Amino acid sequence: MSIALDAMGGDHAPDEIVAGAILAAPELRIPLILVGDPEAIAKAAGGPLPKNITVRAASQTVGMEEKPTEAYRKKKDSSLMVAARMVKEGAAAALVSAGNTGAASAFSLLIWRQLPGVHKPAIASRLPNAHGGFVLLDAGASPDADPEDLVEFAHMGRAYAEKIMGRPNPRVHLLNIGEEPGKGNAHAKQTFKLLSAYPWFAGNIEGKDIFRSPCDVVVCDAFVGNVVLKTGEGVAELIADTIRSGVPTNPLLKWLYWPVRKVTAPLRKSMDYAEAGGAPLLGLNGLCVICHGRSSAKAIKNALLMTQTAIESGLVDAIASAIRPGAREEVAS
Repeated sequence: MSIALDAMGGDHAPDEIVAGAILAAPELRIPLILVGDPEAIAKAAGGPLPKNITVRAASQTVGMEEKPTEAYRKKKDSSLMVAARMVKEGAAAALVSAGNTGAASAFSLLIWRQLPGVHKPAIASRLPNAHGGFVLLDAGASPDADPEDLVEFAHMGRAYAEKIMGRPNPRVHLLNIGEEPGKGNAHAKQTFKLLSAYPWFAGNIEGKDIFRSPCDVVVCDAFVGNVVLKTGEGVAELIADTIRSGVPTNPLLKWLYWPVRKVTAPLRKSMDYAEAGGAPLLGLNGLCVICHGRSSAKAIKNALLMTQTAIESGLVDAIASAIRPGAREEVAS
């Protein structure tokens, strides 16, 4: 089994993608295949690739702004399509891409299909908080999810939290406008009712508490989840910019900032999206890891290492087991 990396996807492809692959190579126990234009990949590598990295040629690239359905119809030899087919055919265990998120999601869904019992996939995004972080889903795949879909997200999120984050018996919170039962719109109330049948459901949680209270899994629809994700990124960048702007420009005064750096360094690291690297699209007959479009080499490296963990821990099989028809009813009872 190998990992298929879309070498041509992303704002800084293929340079940062190939650089990230080379950074990850010493820690990869699973072979890596760079999918894309061989000449462009060779130029980005600037020399021989590590022995555990090979290249699979693809003549087309899906642009960041292309419509997923059109790309699916017209670009049959794109790096993204070739990588997705490799997973379908068993030539790779996972697809990793920093390219067009909609296209990566659509290609994976159309080629692999959902696992039995899954109606809609969900992007699981790992976010930091004061208690070791949590996983938020859906962070962007299914904006029109209904309450039954959110129950499926909860089961998939628990599998992720256990396999990737090492959380035993993960607890699930529902993102809502208040902690009390009965809060929220009709959608939230119905979701709360359905989730209450499970012993691991921990109730509602407000947006202000997800970053400061203990939580393992937080569920919501993709519209809300993506707003939360991007708002968090914006706040993190604001904090980082504010800290940087406070550093004296006078070299003689910069030494005053060193004690502050010791305090802010862990904060900067926890807020850096590159630390997580990528977010898996859960619920499909295959593993698709979606990276930020502006991913750096560091982000790609971490995404590949997380993908390796997901493969070795059997994440897809764990989700299939948790979500299979009848399994949820057994847990609830």
